[in-house]
Amino acid sequence: MLLLECSKIKKYYGDRLVINLENLKVYSEDRIGIVGVNGVGKTTLVNILSQKIEPEEGWVRLYGEYSIISQFEPSENNRLRPELASKFSVKDTWDENMSGGEQTRFKLAACFGNDSKLIFADEPTSSVDMKGIELMESWFGEHRGGVILISHDRSFLDKLCNKILEIEKGNVKLYNGNYSQYSTQKAREIDRAQFEYLQYVNEKKRLEGITVDLKQKSKSIKKAPKRMGNSEARLHKMGNQKAKASLDQTRKNIASRIEHLDVKEKPSIKEQIKFDISKTKKVYSTIIIEGNKINKAFGDKVIFKDADFKVENGSKVALVGSNGSGKTTLLKMIMQKDDAIKIAPAAKIGYFSQDMSILNENITILENVMENSIYQESFARTLLARLLFKGEDAYKKVNVLSGGERVKVSFAKILMEDINLLILDEPTNYLDIKSIEVIEEALANYDRTLLFVSHDRSFISAVANHIMTIENSKIKIFNSNYVEYLAKKNQTEDQVRENERKQILILQNRLSQIISRLSIPAKGDDPKLLNKEYHQVLGELNKIKAKGVHV
Repeated sequence: MLLLECSKIKKYYGDRLVINLENLKVYSEDRIGIVGVNGVGKTTLVNILSQKIEPEEGWVRLYGEYSIISQFEPSENNRLRPELASKFSVKDTWDENMSGGEQTRFKLAACFGNDSKLIFADEPTSSVDMKGIELMESWFGEHRGGVILISHDRSFLDKLCNKILEIEKGNVKLYNGNYSQYSTQKAREIDRAQFEYLQYVNEKKRLEGITVDLKQKSKSIKKAPKRMGNSEARLHKMGNQKAKASLDQTRKNIASRIEHLDVKEKPSIKEQIKFDISKTKKVYSTIIIEGNKINKAFGDKVIFKDADFKVENGSKVALVGSNGSGKTTLLKMIMQKDDAIKIAPAAKIGYFSQDMSILNENITILENVMENSIYQESFARTLLARLLFKGEDAYKKVNVLSGGERVKVSFAKILMEDINLLILDEPTNYLDIKSIEVIEEALANYDRTLLFVSHDRSFISAVANHIMTIENSKIKIFNSNYVEYLAKKNQTEDQVRENERKQILILQNRLSQIISRLSIPAKGDDPKLLNKEYHQVLGELNKIKAKGVHV
């Protein structure tokens, strides 16, 4: 069933063409994700397609009822059916004092309550925790109609979308598949563009080389010798002129071929972000942050009760939990050096918070980044270019930047400083997908301790090797990546017990091997290291047995 069609759409901001869409048809089975860098015109496109604004050229037709979920505008409906309000864990009446996540859930409930055939959604996952996002995925998945949405959540786009609409330099292009499939297609296009560019450059060089040779040959054709007779000289001259004319004509033909070559633009090549970790002071403590019997409450609401945790030196820890569970509170307690929390003396902390207070608004981007930098300006420019601050953009003052741009500058500034412990509170908020992927790459190459809060599942999967959770006023750490953590989380109680019994057998076997080597050390065995390992293995074994698990 056709829900929307448009043709020859063009939208300008001043002289700049921001949207150039040849045609688009949206059917009831379509789930279309719109992607592009910050400020490229994603919201503008949604507003055109939903007929909130008119394009300068072209037309849009909508068929049937539709609903709009806007990131910054209030809900179209102020009241909800009680059952919907309950399912989305919100009040049944719109309240401006609701949190950002509650407002988004209210808008979603109101939208799904309309039974619209087509839904437009602008950043529906913004400010929503993982449980809320999973609920959203379920509702969108069951929706019998079309969906056009903007999101920077790649997992969300992967689960829901069967088409991706990309906006790049004003041009709008449709790709079949979810976000991962779009990324694969895009990578192939870039590889193809690089191959075609090299072919073009090589062919141009080859033809230019031939023209130079022909020019030299033309110049080298000699005139008739003085001692030669008139008739003989005339024949010689005619031959030379003919040869020279032939060479010159060939040279002109090749010059024409050069002019008519299909010119290929040089694709932008991503410079790698490589940190020189020798510039930062190393922490030798095994544990870099430790909390013992942490207690925190706001009025009657208990956040932590006798909570404990340890962050190992060199680990990359993602702190996850529902909205209001205490994630940001814990980060602030660490930064404020709460009495219940110990930090290794050699730790130098770089802290990113949502208020971006580390930026000086009256100086340029580059000046901000270089203010406390231990790296050369060339490296700063590489990092900024990857974050889409290229060339003269680095000289913009911070006070003219958007929220997303300020996030990127704050992140770059922190990374350039002399730190060995990085603490980030929602670093991907307000960022486009390309910028998030740059930050992922930077953190993958960051070989120091990292503790961060995020609801972005793809980001967590790409960066974290430990997962920290806050549940029932307690803190738990899982020594695994996000995929392994989810697998363990989804295990039944019987499966957990069976895995623990298997772990007991493995640890008991290892203990026997260590005891044997301690009794009769082999050549190269270090008794001190073996003794240390013995106590570590014994500790792990006793911890599992303390749960009442036995083989």
